[in-house]
Formats: sequence, structure tokens, C-alpha cells
Amino acid sequence: MLDKLYSLKHLIGNTPLVSLAHDQVNLFTKLEYQNLSGSVKVRPAFYILESSIKRGEIHEHSTVIESSSGNFAIALGTLCKRLGIKFIPVIDPNINSIYENVLLSLTDRVEKVTERDETNGFLLTRLQRVQEMLKITPEAFWTNQYGNPDAVSGHYYGLGDEIARSFDQLDYVFLGVSSCGTIAGVSRRLKEKYPNIKVVAVDTEGSVIFGDKPRKRFIPGIGASIVPPNLQEAQIDEVMHISETDAIDGCHQMLEQQSLFVGGSTGSVYAAIQNYFKGRTFTKKPSVLFICADNGTPYVNTVYNREWVNMLREQHVLI
Repeated sequence: MLDKLYSLKHLIGNTPLVSLAHDQVNLFTKLEYQNLSGSVKVRPAFYILESSIKRGEIHEHSTVIESSSGNFAIALGTLCKRLGIKFIPVIDPNINSIYENVLLSLTDRVEKVTERDETNGFLLTRLQRVQEMLKITPEAFWTNQYGNPDAVSGHYYGLGDEIARSFDQLDYVFLGVSSCGTIAGVSRRLKEKYPNIKVVAVDTEGSVIFGDKPRKRFIPGIGASIVPPNLQEAQIDEVMHISETDAIDGCHQMLEQQSLFVGGSTGSVYAAIQNYFKGRTFTKKPSVLFICADNGTPYVNTVYNREWVNMLREQHVLI
């Protein structure tokens, strides 16, 4: 099985590092959407599957099950297709239609929950459904992106190490949070290389990860209705909460200012960077990094659709 998995390894990682225009800082980004399956999520998906196969937890008769808002499920679906094993993603109505259609093409079965949980989201309902399916599915394996140490290690040895090898000095890194595997693995690696680096976690308003009051959210891929166990491994200096209105504006600013077509979480992080450095002056420009976790294609009917954005604003659900 590992031979099949390794046949795709050269398509993961070593993503482009590009310099962006900015008046106050030396701004850089990693284009993670150039990974296999189109997002940063393929890094932990690959590492989890590789490690689990080596331990004998996944074999040719296994069925992989996972709760996902999109990117992690697509990454797992792509890799499991290559391995020739079954994968069942558990999704919810917030998933965009493009992601859902991709998953329907990659898998034989997509499980979709429809009931909101007590936080007015779907994550707890999805996780409950995962537990139910683990009991009734023979040879089932849960990748558990929110609490699997392999997810953290995948970013520590992958994305984190790539960044550490690319800079002699790095002053800030801004990272969006959801399952928190990225910020846990990357922050640990970068703190080793750059002890004085400031790690800024970017969350969305209505996410409970850092104690914000839960609220209905519309942009997937950032925020969560639980505090992921992976967060315990993260080394964070500051936290910023960004509204979904600012996230949408951030996506459009990235396109207009940087000619990069990015997803919702990246728009949130770009907006955070703009807000963080507004009005600040430096004798020497600091070096600042963020990642483009995925591209804007799955968001053409939402974030990049003026009718959708105006509808939510008219209903006063975007603030």
C-alpha cells in the first residue's frame, strides 16, 4: 500500500514561496493550493495515512471515515482512491456545491448531516455521526484531524520545515485556525528556528476555539465549534478574530492587490495582516509570512458572488 501512496508524494509539498507587494512589511506567502488536491490539507492527510499504514491500523480492507468541511475530505478522498480503499466523508449543508460534487465523484458514499448542534453549527453533529458510523462500519478507521498527533507532525516536518529552510530570519507568521493541526505543527517548528518570531492565530468571529461566543457562520475552512485537541500543541503569541465581512473583503483585496485568487480562510488572514500593521511604522521592515491554504474556485458561488454577499448583508447576517 505504501508504494501506491508514495507514487503521489512528489505532488505534495515544496509549494511556491512568493513575495507580495506591501508598504510596511516584507510580505511572503506559500501557495499551498498548488499541492495535490488543491490545498494545504493534503499534507496532514498524507502523513496520517502513511503513519497509520505503517502501524497496521489501515490496510486494504479498511474504510476511512472523517468529518470535514471540504479540503481535508477531498485530500483523503484523492489519496484513498489511489490506495484502493473506501473513504466516507461526513459533511454538512455549509459545504460549497463544488466541494460536494468533487466528493461525490471521488467516493462511493457521502454522508451529509442536516441538524444543527447547540452551537448553531454542524461540527458536533458531524462528529456524532462519525462515532455512529465507526460502530457499524467493518474495519473502520477515523483519521480524526482535530486530535490526531500525526496531523501536527505532518505540518511540523512538512510545511513548517519548508518555511524554516526558506528564511534566515522571519518575524511574524499569520495562520488561520480550524482543526489547528497547521498552527500546531508550523508554530512549533518555526519557534525552534526563530525564537523571537510572533505567531498570530487568525480565527473567525463566531468560532469557539479561543472562547468567542458561538454564532452561525457561512464561510467554511476557518473556525470551529469545538476547541480542537491539536490546539494544545500550538505555540501562539496573539489571536485575532476577523468578521466574515472582512474575510470577504480580504479575498477581493488579494485578487485586486496581489492577483491571487484565494479561498475564504486566506481572505481572513490577509484582512488580519492589513488590520494588524495599519498605522505601524518600523525602522526596518519585518518579514511576515502567511499561507494561501486553497484557491478561490470553490468560492465562486459565495465569496466571489455579489448576489450571495449582498443577500447575506441585506439579511444582516454578515457583520
